Amino acid sequence: MGSSRRILGTLGLLSCLTLSAHVPAAGAAAPVAAPAAVRESPRVPFTQRYQAVQRGGLVRASNSSIGCRSAASPQAEPCPEVNKGAAGVNGDFEMFYDEVDKDPDTYNSTRAELKVPQGAKVSYARLYWGGNLRVGEQKPPEDNGRVLVAEPGGAYKQVLADTVVGHHNDAGSDAYQASADVTPLVRKGGAGMWTVAQLNIAMGNSEVGAWGGWTLVVAYEHPQEPLRRISLWDGFESLAAGAGEAAGETVEIAGLDAPPGASGRAGVVAYDGDRGTLGDSLTVTADSGRRISISDAENPFNDVMNSTITEFGHPSFVRQPEHMNNLGYDADVFDLSPALSGGAHHLNFRFTGESQGQFLGVLFVQTDARR
Repeated sequence: MGSSRRILGTLGLLSCLTLSAHVPAAGAAAPVAAPAAVRESPRVPFTQRYQAVQRGGLVRASNSSIGCRSAASPQAEPCPEVNKGAAGVNGDFEMFYDEVDKDPDTYNSTRAELKVPQGAKVSYARLYWGGNLRVGEQKPPEDNGRVLVAEPGGAYKQVLADTVVGHHNDAGSDAYQASADVTPLVRKGGAGMWTVAQLNIAMGNSEVGAWGGWTLVVAYEHPQEPLRRISLWDGFESLAAGAGEAAGETVEIAGLDAPPGASGRAGVVAYDGDRGTLGDSLTVTADSGRRISISDAENPFNDVMNSTITEFGHPSFVRQPEHMNNLGYDADVFDLSPALSGGAHHLNFRFTGESQGQFLGVLFVQTDARR
């Protein structure tokens, strides 16, 4: 997001998500439409996509699909420094596609490692992808629901969106997120380096900037792991700075039943959060009413959505390329254990927008369950 971009809303607007669990049983999600029938909506309220209580957990692979080629603003840091983690906003750079597959028929492709434990069985897998369609060029939204995916050592297969595509077109950006159930593909492909190509995102330079990326979220069962409750949520919400009537979407469910001292983790996928642009935060409140600020060494409490792909503040899997500042794409996993010290029947996740706003796409949660 560029340093002079239009503010998305008045000061104080925030989005709230209350998480818990009376929802469809595990495995209830399934493709619902052929690509031609998939509709788009500028706002998709957060709902639970998948839920299970089982021995096992959640893993994910993720990468951005576009990076900085050269500085377009005199105050911008050099691209090599930004790639290593220096502060920088995508609107200050000429952005160009990342391409790792050397295939002349693809114009963007990136890889990331999926670390499914040995001996585990994949119970559910979903691929999310999205970005900005309007930068130095305008991409056609007709291609939002289509992407190419290659399992480790395999050839590309076309994956088509199977649910409502979030597509928010305004004066500054043309942002979207699509997703698809890829459980059979991931069961076959397993652990290793996954490649995702042909994301429908625009390159170039504008005040808003270019961004885009993908995240593969996988639930698995393993007989030697603790009993856990795993939940996957998705939607497409714009988060603005400020307070006002349109305070976002609230989803309330009960039934986490995490025991005192439970461990847990929460993952978030967001778009157009800028490293060094302050104001965005994530807090979690459990039954006790005590609010915990969720942050770590790479995601400060007032700059949580800061273009990183980390787990507990560290890189946790191999990516190609492996930029530390992903210039508008976040896919982070945070430690939830402090919020679970007294146990929890439900959790309330509250996201606030940075001064220039961002988009929220995915929330996935794993907590210990009572035996």
